Amino acid sequence: MEVLILPEPDDCAIAVADLFTEAIEAGARVLGLATGSSPLQVYAELIRRHRDDGLSFAHLSAFLLDEYVGLDRSHPASYDRFIREHFTDHIDLPAERVLGPDGGARDPRAEATRYDELIASEGPVDIQLLGIGTNGHIGFNEPSSSLASPVRVKTLTDQTRQDNARFFASLEEVPRHVITQGLGTIGTARQAVLIATGEHKAAAVAAAVEGPLSAMCPASVLQLHPRAVIVVDEAAASRLQLQDYYRQVRAHKDTVGRS
Repeated sequence: MEVLILPEPDDCAIAVADLFTEAIEAGARVLGLATGSSPLQVYAELIRRHRDDGLSFAHLSAFLLDEYVGLDRSHPASYDRFIREHFTDHIDLPAERVLGPDGGARDPRAEATRYDELIASEGPVDIQLLGIGTNGHIGFNEPSSSLASPVRVKTLTDQTRQDNARFFASLEEVPRHVITQGLGTIGTARQAVLIATGEHKAAAVAAAVEGPLSAMCPASVLQLHPRAVIVVDEAAASRLQLQDYYRQVRAHKDTVGRS
């Protein structure tokens, strides 16, 4: 696990956009996209690079992490609509290759199985963007989730619903169930990049990076990933015990083998 501690949220967004740009230019063909507030600055920077620098997404496909059960793709709070409004409608990624679970499916569990099989057949994801919830969830894998879980239907905690209520007219409108990529599915990505900013994410970041590998902190499963990068600002890094070491690693990363 590589931990990048940067001064401000803007710096984090640029660093994550750099990782995505490097992956695309190295031949990536499948992106994993997250929703919510954490990735917004990343998407804005990638849009700018497409517009100003000619970064092309035309050859790529993208998979979304999750979707609310009961919301069809046209619902204002659906993640399918979110990703199109905030990212993919502004780049040259073909709309038909932006793929996510159908929250409006009549049988959500069958839809979860279908989506898991689709990721397996069209993947693996080359680079997966992740945020982290205040309780340590990634995707919508709440505490106690199996570390080997596939795409499935999950029940949201009250805390997660409260955290996401800002995207709805009221807390009562926030669905209680989601279809989410499981921790096992997320782990199949060739590279995982988690971005977190702000003091309110510090405890979750510390548990994920330096705590025990535990279903109580689902993001701790990234400790098992061979290419996981955690990008945090100073505030989100404030509870990490090994901050100095992570900075030393970054400072000397490009000096390996030099005399």
